[in-house]
Amino acid sequence: MIHAREDYNRIQDPAGKIADDEPVFLLRAKDSFAPAVVRMWAELVAASGDHDLADHVFGWAHKMEEWQFANGSKVPDSPETGKGASR
Repeated sequence: MIHAREDYNRIQDPAGKIADDEPVFLLRAKDSFAPAVVRMWAELVAASGDHDLADHVFGWAHKMEEWQFANGSKVPDSPETGKGASR
């Protein structure tokens, strides 16, 4: 799997369900924008008709907000340089 941030390359898929060359994007609760992005994704899922998955993901966005309330959040960045992800 290929991560948008090189410092996340240590996150692996031991079950091998994600192709080695498949781009993935990880959103952390620490990212102040993450709950809104997750909620928007859930809205797209709901519009496709999968309401069970959408409800699960809406709940996940809520868990992220609870985590932010307890631990804080910040605007996302990339390590060291402060620049956007490498391409």
